Amino acid sequence: MTTGKHAISVLVNNQPGVLQRVSGLFGRRGYNIDSITVGASEEAGLSRMVIVTTGDEDTLEQVEKQLYKLVDVIKVVDLSANPMVDREVALIKVAAEPSLRPEVLGVVDTFRASVVDIGPGSLIVQAVGGTDKIDAIIELLKPYGIRELTRTGVTAMTRGSVK
Repeated sequence: MTTGKHAISVLVNNQPGVLQRVSGLFGRRGYNIDSITVGASEEAGLSRMVIVTTGDEDTLEQVEKQLYKLVDVIKVVDLSANPMVDREVALIKVAAEPSLRPEVLGVVDTFRASVVDIGPGSLIVQAVGGTDKIDAIIELLKPYGIRELTRTGVTAMTRGSVK
């Protein structure tokens, strides 16, 4: 069995405590959540969670079975089993005195990121893309001094008409 990252879409009733029950299930079973995003879905009253976790096919199968046992879970889909589009957003506050800004802006432009705020000694950079892209821009901005960093976690959906 090969172990890898899996993106799982979980359609749930939008009710208080659902996120806690889903994340608790992972914790009780000893499965790690690498990232989790939750938001409204295309159906009123339902939310979609996208959970990224690491494991083999047997682990993923167990996770799916356990999720279906939760009352508010409607549908579970392994997004990574099909071609998918995944994105993440990062906001990165970089120490940038005016003399260094052209260098920082060069990194920003290379990654098709954008500057969303400028302060006297810092810039806030917004980067959107796959996890590898976000990791790469962070690495290139580290030498300038990252003062603060926040990431949304991965959100994803399958390509084309596959549901």
